[in-house]
Amino acid sequence: MAQKDKKKHSTSLRERLRVPGGEPLDLSRHDAAATPGGPDGKRAGTAATARIGERLAALQERLWAASTAGDRRRVLLVLQGMDTSGKGGTVKHVIGLLNPSGCRITAFKAPTAEERAHPFLWRVEKALPLPGELGIFDRSHYEDVLIARVRGLAPATEINRRYEQINRFEKSLADAGVTLIKCFLHISYEEQRRRLLKRLDEPEKHWKFAASDIDDRALWPAYQEAYEIALERCGTSYAPWYLVPADRKWYRNWAVSTLLLEHLEELDPRYPEADFDVAEIRKRLLGQS
Repeated sequence: MAQKDKKKHSTSLRERLRVPGGEPLDLSRHDAAATPGGPDGKRAGTAATARIGERLAALQERLWAASTAGDRRRVLLVLQGMDTSGKGGTVKHVIGLLNPSGCRITAFKAPTAEERAHPFLWRVEKALPLPGELGIFDRSHYEDVLIARVRGLAPATEINRRYEQINRFEKSLADAGVTLIKCFLHISYEEQRRRLLKRLDEPEKHWKFAASDIDDRALWPAYQEAYEIALERCGTSYAPWYLVPADRKWYRNWAVSTLLLEHLEELDPRYPEADFDVAEIRKRLLGQS
């Protein structure tokens, strides 16, 4: 293997995509069509994602099984990004490979009247994965420092307090055995236009479209700034952000799959040992008529 290829495969994707928390971030300097560390093209990427899916399914089953013996560890995958960045597509193509019984998927919409009557983290706490589960957030608590900031839905002083509230919340999750994998799906302005036009051109996709999508697109610079601030202020050692280029759907799916795989392999969940005498039970079973 060439030296360049050795280097490519020796660096984990977590290292490649991790956002350095606490440092100013300029999203315009990150190519949304890049494929850092990825397979050579769409066909290879799709095949690699399918192979990863098999390994993820096995690890997920082990995590779920371990919880029956008291292992309280769980995983929370947070997907954030602009409209059409592929949050739902990632759930379909990545999480769709897994056993749904061990997954808890939550798509956060605009808060209801009941949710607005509580602190902003209230509805998030209700959706957290249980021990052994893989939780997936399609949007998340970060909406309250993203759209709330851009749209002026809360005072600036309140928005600023929320960053530290989020950090404390995520620290409490990590301390309780939750592995957080926060992925920002980075899509370009031009690619978003193409995807929105495709939704308009295909009647079966009109249900995905809302006039507000165009309103939000007009606020693109403000949203980019809001994401830059959130990624800088809420990227920590216990809950880092990963910047996933999302213009190429195949790479997005491969990257999120790989990030999940790296974290689950590090957790290395184990099947619990039998709490009964296997030989004795086998003997009894064979002795039955």
